[in-house]
Amino acid sequence: MSKVLRYCFLIAVAGGLLLAQPLMAADGIEGHLVNIKWLEMNLKNADVLILDASGTQVYTAKHIPGAVSVDLFAWYGLREMTVADMEKLYQSWGISPGKKIVMYDQGGTMLATRLFYSLYYYGFPAKDLMILDGGLFKWQEAGLPVTTDVTPVPKKGSFTIKQVNEDVRARLPEYLSASGDPVNNALLEALGADWHFGQVAPFHRAGHIPHSILLPSADFYNPDKTFKSADEIRKMLAYLDIRPEQQIYTHCGGGVAASVPFFALKFMLNYPRVKLYTESEMGWLSDERELPYWTYDAPFLMRKTNWLQFWGGQMIRMFGGAQISIVDVRPADAFNQGHVPFALNVPADVFKSNITNPDKLAEILGPAGVNASHEAVVISGAGLTKDAALAFVVLEKLGQKKASVFLDSMDEWAKLGFAVKKDATVVGPKQGPQDLSIPPTTYAGNFRKDVIIADPKSTPGSFPRVLIASGKDVPAKAQDGKVVHVPYTDLLNADGTPKAAKDIWNILAKAGVPRYAELVCFSDDPGEAAVNYFILKLMGYPDIKVLVI
Repeated sequence: MSKVLRYCFLIAVAGGLLLAQPLMAADGIEGHLVNIKWLEMNLKNADVLILDASGTQVYTAKHIPGAVSVDLFAWYGLREMTVADMEKLYQSWGISPGKKIVMYDQGGTMLATRLFYSLYYYGFPAKDLMILDGGLFKWQEAGLPVTTDVTPVPKKGSFTIKQVNEDVRARLPEYLSASGDPVNNALLEALGADWHFGQVAPFHRAGHIPHSILLPSADFYNPDKTFKSADEIRKMLAYLDIRPEQQIYTHCGGGVAASVPFFALKFMLNYPRVKLYTESEMGWLSDERELPYWTYDAPFLMRKTNWLQFWGGQMIRMFGGAQISIVDVRPADAFNQGHVPFALNVPADVFKSNITNPDKLAEILGPAGVNASHEAVVISGAGLTKDAALAFVVLEKLGQKKASVFLDSMDEWAKLGFAVKKDATVVGPKQGPQDLSIPPTTYAGNFRKDVIIADPKSTPGSFPRVLIASGKDVPAKAQDGKVVHVPYTDLLNADGTPKAAKDIWNILAKAGVPRYAELVCFSDDPGEAAVNYFILKLMGYPDIKVLVI
């Protein structure tokens, strides 16, 4: 081979290798996640800066060779640092433009994602921010080397903060507004169920921000501490009715765990509108207005005397503001002995006999004065009875705009000094502006297929089906699928009111009711299944049905 040909050949080979380098470098990178193989190949790469976000004690015990300790908790605290101080801090870690910043923690936790959020918020280019998928756990699982040698302080970096990305940070006024509009906003709480339902109370009150959706940071990880796939995360979000067109917010106790769903939704799923509420529940609870804080997910499903007396009472009706249909399901003789003013008597037997015949029931409810576009408050005597729960479920089946259950007794109503009526509520056309008669309606039902079913296979959910036997005993008729036994009485107090949210959660978890499942309540008595349906709705489970057997 001549010298010229040999030279051309060498140039061609070198060029091929140069062209291959970016492809090799990209191998092991998926979006903003790098795997352990990629990092192993790039440990000595001068353009890669490895940051260990774990605590100093953890870092000292063992870390990836060459990793710089940044100890998230040493710089992240209650005091918000100035932009100038953050810039100095980043530079002290050796952060400079053009470097690939790879962050990791123990794996399956929230320290690396919080560091990612911080760097992104303060303007470091997203394209150069990476998280080691699986963290130190995955690294060690593969038998890769760790060290106790402290990485020398790197050369001061040159990154300067020119502009912060305020569009990914929410503050209290915005969060408060979003909490009041759950249709257009989704508030994701990254804490555990024990915090959400009030079992633990690190602050002075137990519970969660109203309308927040329980989505623990741990749910985003596989057993090997790597992130679940984008499709798996999308499936979880769809189950919880979290949609990409919504404005999505994430929060936790103090803004660290919330970075996990923030990272997953914004940088793995590319959802366009995601913000992190950095002050989180600490900021919410420190507000001097004593903002509301819930333990149940849907406490508005339970109505009490003072609420019903005002919103369903005469004063509001005189001004045309009443959007309440009071449905008393007691037998006619009990109703006639004394009932709440403006209550409409539709005995429980009417609901029971038409449980699978919504058209017939709609023909009864409309002329009786029940308005499908109102909130229907079901009264049955006291507490969450089987009759009240069944009426609630059937109204949901019919597409009632909103249904709830009145939990107080008539004795409690009278004890608080409110009037008890014996005459039937007048249902008929209004004769004038002062006429408080309830007009009959055409009950325009929007019948739902997925509330009361005859065959569990007819409306499959996105997650595996779990059947909940809701009576004292499991029905003899076998059901196809996993069956757990949760007697409805176990979830109620002696007075018929639902137990505390934390106790209900523990009972359900102990019985084997999973967080993600198509839950089908069944019993020989549909009223018993309906009680469990109501309580599961109260607790925020999104996919619940009643099986009529």
